[in-house]
Amino acid sequence: MTTSQPVVLGELPSLSKLYVNAATTAARRRVLGASAGQHTLPTVSHEVRNIRADVENLTAYQHLVGETASDILPAGYVHALAFPVSMSVMNRDDFPLPLLGMIHLKNYVEQRVPITFSEALDIRSWAENLAGHKSGTQLDIVAEVRSSTNGGLLWRGISTYLAKGVFLPGIDKPGGANGATAPTDFSPPNPTGLWHLGLETGRSYATVSGDFNPIHLSVLSAKALGLRGSIAHGMYLASRALADVGAVKADSFTWNVAFEAPVFLPARVAVDIATVQSGSGSWERSDYVAWNARSGRRHFTGSVAALG
Repeated sequence: MTTSQPVVLGELPSLSKLYVNAATTAARRRVLGASAGQHTLPTVSHEVRNIRADVENLTAYQHLVGETASDILPAGYVHALAFPVSMSVMNRDDFPLPLLGMIHLKNYVEQRVPITFSEALDIRSWAENLAGHKSGTQLDIVAEVRSSTNGGLLWRGISTYLAKGVFLPGIDKPGGANGATAPTDFSPPNPTGLWHLGLETGRSYATVSGDFNPIHLSVLSAKALGLRGSIAHGMYLASRALADVGAVKADSFTWNVAFEAPVFLPARVAVDIATVQSGSGSWERSDYVAWNARSGRRHFTGSVAALG
């Protein structure tokens, strides 16, 4: 998708304010209905410049997801840093889908080079690939992180979201489960790890990421949005799996995750990480899968691979 010149924001947007605005917009749309013509994605991008990571916040993030303390920003932390800019795009008045209730289907990240906490960053985000899904309408939110010094691309992420139950005029409903991992038979392997996630998990991740989406914070706030209980953030789960892959991964890598079933809190999540080595014995790829330790239901799958 070709976007026009970016809308340069004066500062990193506040996610809490964006959620409040999204709730207000949702209420207005319920009363007035979506206005005619709001069936295409905005052709603008949003950008913030000269952003630096907060060391205290970085340390708290690393501790929460199990990353080793380091001056290098974990790929999941970079996603959290860019997320407010992406959210501001989805919060625009001309964005055709409701922000609240969006389901995170999958994520793809390219970590081009290691990013140190002291580096000044420019973050740009936009929406593209509006498409039909058997359960509603999906789209991709793209975020790019570049060096403020020389403009070099450091990190790129594509998050695919589903607006369940929202079918826009002119967008055909496909025959398959577009954008989602096709269900397959799953026999849980012997786990390499077991996560014990308490009710506070959603609030803890919200504190370090700024993502205070009500579906993650408490049973009551989640039920208000139609869920039977609070669920863990998808990127918390994916970031924890990335941390479990560990230091074996290369400096430059791709990182995929596809979500299948939410993790309702509290939970016991079993994880299996399998490492593939090249013919020379060096690390090539790590595949991971996570499932409900009690029921055996698969929650998500993914991989981390060397970026060629």
